[in-house]
Amino acid sequence: MNILSCLNEITLKNQKLLASLAILAIAFLGGCIKDNYKEVISLCPVVVSVNPADGTSNVPFNQLIKATFNEKMNGTTFNTATFTVRGTATVPGVVSYSDSTAVFTPLNPLAPNTTYTARITTSVKDLAGNALQEEYVWSFSTGAFFINLQSAARFGILAATGVENMAGASLIQNFDVGISPGSRSSVTGFPPAIIFNGAIYAANDVSPEGIPAMLQIAKQELSEAYLAAKTLSFPAPTTISGDLGGTTLVPGIYTSNTSLLIQSGDLTLDAQGDPNAVWVFQIASGLTTIGGTGGSVVLKNDAKADNVFWQVGSSATIGDYTNFKGNILAFTSITLNAGSIIRGRLLALNGAVNLTDTNILIKP
Repeated sequence: MNILSCLNEITLKNQKLLASLAILAIAFLGGCIKDNYKEVISLCPVVVSVNPADGTSNVPFNQLIKATFNEKMNGTTFNTATFTVRGTATVPGVVSYSDSTAVFTPLNPLAPNTTYTARITTSVKDLAGNALQEEYVWSFSTGAFFINLQSAARFGILAATGVENMAGASLIQNFDVGISPGSRSSVTGFPPAIIFNGAIYAANDVSPEGIPAMLQIAKQELSEAYLAAKTLSFPAPTTISGDLGGTTLVPGIYTSNTSLLIQSGDLTLDAQGDPNAVWVFQIASGLTTIGGTGGSVVLKNDAKADNVFWQVGSSATIGDYTNFKGNILAFTSITLNAGSIIRGRLLALNGAVNLTDTNILIKP
């Protein structure tokens, strides 16, 4: 390299250094400024990611709205005036801040088929008092009403206190089995029960690393799904009671203020040709199906078991030799009686899941 080239390079570096120092001096004297120099871009607070991302569709109704910044922010500047979410009306919620991320938690589930706009104003500031230079605005939309199980969806059985296969070679296909906060010693009867293409995970597992935390997250997201199913109110729920055996139900939300039976015949769920049709059953107390003369759940006209949710306020018992469809989200426990088959999930928040005798669990 000749002397002239060296001098030019030194001059260029000095110019860049002087420009950077000038920007830093201005920022020090007058606050945060925006610039194109990579080495000082962190002078300004910037939103680097949001969840859900701008333009996302089919967002779940229990979604938390999050914005992550490029630096630590002043958490006291985040509130329901500086971080807002609006659909057809302003969404009531709670705003929190931790570890560079602001979170808007809606007080109620989001409405289906609705576009929402989230907004963070220029009143939010970093620890040095520098404000966001311009409002950050993004939009997302929900789809048809649905219950998002999130990470709990990987489990065919997820329980709190125990998982027991009492007798017979029960089969669990293409699912994991999890227990938390219960320990591996509370999972019994495996074998003769068989898990095909899945594994058992317990809260006291030390290997592989991270299992307890994974289960804790799954249980938390199951709790969120349970609450979302329990409080879902749009479209308007239809009140049901007693025995649903022998009836046919179209997609919708169905609410029982007491316990619910499927006994005097099968319950038919008719999607009317819509493969995205959803059923949510809100049951205040227990769910019981009785085998023999009926008690099964039959899917018709493109209905899918994965789109059927049974929110049970206490415990669920699936009767002998019945064929059940859907995801059971029980507050306490779930029992499959002898020979019963379920295409769906058995998810118990606070109790156990019991397989009585030669049961089959199939992924929907």
